[in-house]
Amino acid sequence: MRQGPPTGRPTTPPGQSLSTPRMAGLAGVLFAILLAGAIVLARIALPEGGGAARVAITSGQRDAVTAAVELVPFAGIAFLWFMGALRAHGGDAEDRFVSTVFLGSGLVFVACLFGAAAAAGTVLDADQPQDFGRHFSYTLLTTYAMRMAAVFVLATSTIGRRLGVFPRPLVLLGTLAGLVLLVVGSSVPWSELVFPAWALIISVYVLKSGLAAPRPPGPAA
Repeated sequence: MRQGPPTGRPTTPPGQSLSTPRMAGLAGVLFAILLAGAIVLARIALPEGGGAARVAITSGQRDAVTAAVELVPFAGIAFLWFMGALRAHGGDAEDRFVSTVFLGSGLVFVACLFGAAAAAGTVLDADQPQDFGRHFSYTLLTTYAMRMAAVFVLATSTIGRRLGVFPRPLVLLGTLAGLVLLVVGSSVPWSELVFPAWALIISVYVLKSGLAAPRPPGPAA
């Protein structure tokens, strides 16, 4: 007598175990490239950040900041896909508390990222430089968005450690990256690149682990 599938956990359709890690890896790589590009363009155009509020923006700087602002929405969309696929990669056995912190910090990070880009775009569209807009955009990105990124990195590392989906060196790397973003994120220039660098490393690992997973056997002919 044939027995049905065990109850208590839904069966996984064939191929889903491979498509989810692949989606998380590709979305994470895309997010890391887009966010790193936006940060590099913004830092090159305004090396002093919000402290250069009273300096007029040249045409070259304006073009660089405009390109950075254009990249941010696509980076945020890729991050949402990366966050969802990364949560699915962890499986069903998740801690509700840590998962709530994971989701909340990720969503607040995207909101802060979009808010900073919108403020920067408003300053670029204005005829005269706006000190408040520059300070607001810079503070929102380096202080609040990076703090939420730090919480997201720490929550992801905690989930990976508890579920055993990340190796110990990757967990330690995530903890170190989260502490750097949390403590020195707003005071050390270029420290924002720690977050896309971490996302790229995580994405490559998830992508490699997904491609290395054994393919489920197909139905007999």
